[in-house]
Amino acid sequence: MVINPQADHCRWIFAYGSLMWRPGFAYEQKIHAKLTGFHRRLSVYSNHYRGTPEQPGLVFGLDHGGVCEGLAYQISDKNWQATLHYVRERELITEIYHEVVLKVEAAGQMIDAVTYVVDHHHEQFAEVKSIADTLAIVSQGHGTSGSCVEYVLNTVQHLRAMDVHDAALEELARELL
Repeated sequence: MVINPQADHCRWIFAYGSLMWRPGFAYEQKIHAKLTGFHRRLSVYSNHYRGTPEQPGLVFGLDHGGVCEGLAYQISDKNWQATLHYVRERELITEIYHEVVLKVEAAGQMIDAVTYVVDHHHEQFAEVKSIADTLAIVSQGHGTSGSCVEYVLNTVQHLRAMDVHDAALEELARELL
């Protein structure tokens, strides 16, 4: 597992996928946050949580370019190491992501937050181009955390609740219903 030593000094985690609606850790506060220079994209073949090696699903990765709105979780000093360990075990299960510390805008200030950026050179990186291919992969995926369809629709629902509307993701959600 490749970890970022800068993460030890943070106390924030930036969430853009299932960590938004199922963090799995205690936090002091949760606030709407924006990360500039990256965007959310279904770009990771899920062989465990939302699919299998035989029938992978697709999950979100942070990719370069654009803006990504999500949540920033502030973690207490006493819970930071345990929380970081938990998130690493969850997000770095196959090392498809790089753990990075990035500046995110939250509540009118810039904070350092740990987040996970997709590795284009990893075998699970998915360069899916068409909505038809995306629909087929998302529709087939079912893993230890449930269906890939549920994952995508939960993410869309939580983004809507935050008043975040991603046209491409909304189109995909309509097709999945």
